[in-house]
Amino acid sequence: MTEKIARGAPAPVSGPEKGTPVEEGEPREKWANKTEFLLSMAGEIIGLGNVWRFPYLCYKNGGGVFFIPYFVFLFFCGVPLFFLETALGQYTSESGLTAWRKICPMFQGVGIASGVMVLYLNIYYIVVLAWAIFYLYNSFKSPLPWSTCDNLWNTENCYDHQSGNANRKLFQAGSNWSFLHNISTPDYFGSWTNATIDDMTFLSGKSSEEEFLMHRVLRLSNDMSLGKLNWDLALCLLLAWVMVYFCIFKGIKTTGKVVYFTATFPYLMLLILFFRGVTLPGAWEGLKYYLYPDFSRISDPDVWLDAGTQVFFSYAVCQGVLTSLGSYNKYNNNCYRDCLALCLLNSATSIFAGFAVFSVLGFMAYTMDLPIEEVANSGPGLIFIAYPKALSLLPGSSFWAVLFFLMILFLGLDSQFVCVESLATGLTDMFPGQLRRRGRREILVLVIAVVCFLLALPCLTEVRKCFVK
Repeated sequence: MTEKIARGAPAPVSGPEKGTPVEEGEPREKWANKTEFLLSMAGEIIGLGNVWRFPYLCYKNGGGVFFIPYFVFLFFCGVPLFFLETALGQYTSESGLTAWRKICPMFQGVGIASGVMVLYLNIYYIVVLAWAIFYLYNSFKSPLPWSTCDNLWNTENCYDHQSGNANRKLFQAGSNWSFLHNISTPDYFGSWTNATIDDMTFLSGKSSEEEFLMHRVLRLSNDMSLGKLNWDLALCLLLAWVMVYFCIFKGIKTTGKVVYFTATFPYLMLLILFFRGVTLPGAWEGLKYYLYPDFSRISDPDVWLDAGTQVFFSYAVCQGVLTSLGSYNKYNNNCYRDCLALCLLNSATSIFAGFAVFSVLGFMAYTMDLPIEEVANSGPGLIFIAYPKALSLLPGSSFWAVLFFLMILFLGLDSQFVCVESLATGLTDMFPGQLRRRGRREILVLVIAVVCFLLALPCLTEVRKCFVK
């Protein structure tokens, strides 16, 4: 048996238990070529986290110093696990749900746990794509709706920097701003003895971009009751699921063709935004803030925690997705070389995205005459508040906003439909006699899409604040 395996024979175990035959319908598909496999893997691991999470973690955790713990976790945890899961799928020709039981039947729970994680991802990850679609639709308007304070959703405390509009009602004669905030003005401003009305307005109000996200897109409420469904986002979510379904409903033969566009188009958009960003005034200050090392942070355990979290999240390990994609490879494919190339591409994309993001944030800080730490937001705020604000300051802002949100949409779509593909592959491998038959694949993917769509609807209600956080 050892001799046969060395020569490239299939894995010796063919069922839930050794020696148990598995009833199968149509034969298992294989990638048409290596390029489709590489692009599908790249689409999974290169997503929203590369654009909104990695750059923020760099400047939050000491700039260039963050690269040290990041690469330590990458080489000692990320790359080995990435290779292990991909090789496991290629060796067993099974998905992440079923591959572990071929190693040992007792390990089947590992696969089931990873399947539950993928199910959760399929429910909430696509909600962010619904936000991106909503922003993309509004990007075609001029002026950009998040750049002004004269909209129905804006409050009296809204300010925007294009028109200099800032509400001053809190500072009219007789108003007690200090009482409203339960602090004294000198204590709040400290050494800012020469603070102007404009300074105080900026600190007390909300930007037009923040109000657009909170009051127009998310419509957040502090009430814990479900409230009303946001039908605008529900339609965007439905559109996102329709796109995902038609990208993968025929299996990897259609998925492999779609990724030629969806996995490469974001790079074109990122290149365009990068070259536009580095030519703007103030870009160098943004890049310096992004990369300048603060070596005092290297001993901070939170820095190492963020680095490890980013590696595990960005490389999609322990989710079973890599195993499912690897299972469509030929048995003797050189997956070791493929994994090294993909890991290099993933980390390089994260670093490069930081240049594109912080060059534009540096321009925004320069234009608004603010420290860059006051314009850089974390997480979703980076791509739905800070970056849209920066784009609104550019000439032809609608054009740049369309490019940016197209990039965000395709980055997320790649990851989403690969996760759905992984779940569909896992269920098919668990029940091959029932699901690996003509026409069953389309029905299975439709059921997954409908169920995940319905389960995501509570994230689009007014109680959404507890889900977003």
